[in-house]
Amino acid sequence: MTRFTVPEMSCGHCTAAIEKAIREVDAAAKIDCNLDDHSVTISSDHPTKALQSAIYEAGYKSEAA
Repeated sequence: MTRFTVPEMSCGHCTAAIEKAIREVDAAAKIDCNLDDHSVTISSDHPTKALQSAIYEAGYKSEAA
C-alpha cells in the first residue's frame, strides 16, 4: 500500500481527477482519497513512482506520506 499527501486536493473534483489518473496506470487499483488530511492511499502492484507521476500529470503535487 502506498500513501501520498496531496496538499492541493480540496474537493470532489480533485479526488475524481486523481482517481482517474491513477486508474489509467492501474485499472484495478484500490484508491482512498481523504479530503480531511489531504491524503491518497493506493493499493496497487505498480511502482510508487508511476503512481506519483500519474498524480502529478493530473495537476497535483504529492509527497510520500
